[in-house]
Amino acid sequence: MKLSARNQLKGIVKKIEPGAVNSEITVELATGIEVVAIITRESAEQLDLSAGKPVFAVIKASDVMIAAD
Repeated sequence: MKLSARNQLKGIVKKIEPGAVNSEITVELATGIEVVAIITRESAEQLDLSAGKPVFAVIKASDVMIAAD
């Protein structure tokens, strides 16, 4: 798999919360940090996602915003 996105975080699917249209996928990274993605239910099924499956969380963003009080 080759992607132009540089932020590819390797992890394990920890939890899947399926919904009517979208599914919430929780991925646990090696550091114990969790990343949550919302993808279509169809995509989750096509990727054959299940708890314990190794995956990559791929982050592609042109902007990252920081806010502080």
